[in-house]
Order: sequence, then structure tokens, then C-alpha cells
Amino acid sequence: MNVNINLLPWREARREKRTRRFHLCVALAVMVGCAVGFGVARSYQTSLDAQQQRNAYIQRQIDALNDDVQAIQGYSADVEQLSEQVAVFNSLQTGRSRTVGLFNDLAGSLAEGVHYLNLSRRAEMLEGTGIASSNRQVSDQLRGLAAAPGLEVPMLSEVEEEAERGGRRFRFTVLETPPLQRAEPGLADTEVAE
Repeated sequence: MNVNINLLPWREARREKRTRRFHLCVALAVMVGCAVGFGVARSYQTSLDAQQQRNAYIQRQIDALNDDVQAIQGYSADVEQLSEQVAVFNSLQTGRSRTVGLFNDLAGSLAEGVHYLNLSRRAEMLEGTGIASSNRQVSDQLRGLAAAPGLEVPMLSEVEEEAERGGRRFRFTVLETPPLQRAEPGLADTEVAE
């Protein structure tokens, strides 16, 4: 007996067709996988680029804010310097008016026949040296200083005979009245008139 194996060509063709279809599916799956991988990588790259652009924008804004902060610090230093200058200016203005007031008080209190030789001022203390013809003129001068609105009661430290000029040399010290305690000339006149 003879056994015949029926290997029909259609089975071979079907096997080859299945193999080709399998290879085609594998190739297609590889291509789809590559396309999906490329798409995901591109998406990540796009997200990364967008994030880097946002980071760059934020960094530019931070740099601009840092520049603004430095400018503000410079302005605050300028403001401090200007406030110090204004304080110095105000103190000079106050000192100027006080000095003018002091000179007015000294000139207004000067008795006839009295001459100042030396005047010095340290803080609120005024020291002076003068010459008068007589002791009465020295007394008049001290009373005039005491009556000045910007000065307190003077203290006479010494009186000596001046041989060269033929009079009395006297030294005195007097405190300036603080500005808040000084009498306003118009106010004093109003009170007297009432």
C-alpha cells in the first residue's frame, strides 16, 4: 500500500499568505509604534520647548523686577540722603533765624557808650567781652540783655579797669531762650494793649 500525502498547493499558498500577513502586521505595528513614539516624543519636545519659553519669560520678568528693586533701593537711598539734606537745611534755616534774632537782640540791647570786643557762641551759651565808660553803662547793658526776648538773664563774670581805652572791660555769659519760650513781639504788644 502506497500512502499519498496530499500537500495541496493551496495550503502552501495559504501559509505563505498568513506569513506575509503576519510580516505585514508586524511591519505595520512597528511603523505605528514608531509613529506613536515619534508623536509622543514630539509632544514632549513641544511641551519642553513651551516650558523653556515660559521659564525664559519668567526669568526676564525676574531680571526686570530685580532691576526695579535695585532702582527702588537707589531711590530709597536718595530719599534718605534728601531727607538728611532737608533736615540739615531746616536746622540751618532755624539756626539762621535764631542767629538773626540773636543779632537783633544784641543790637537792640546795646546801651549807649558800650562796645562789644568779642562774642562767641557755643550751643545755647553766648559769651561776650565788652567795654563801657562806666559801671552804670555795664549795668544798663546787662539789663538790656535781660530784657531781650531771645536771651535769659546774663551773668557778669568780671569787670576790670581798662587803662588803654579809659573805661571798664566786662565779661558776661548769657543763655539763649529756647525758640518755643520766646515771646512773640506782636503777641506781647496785644497783651499789653488789652
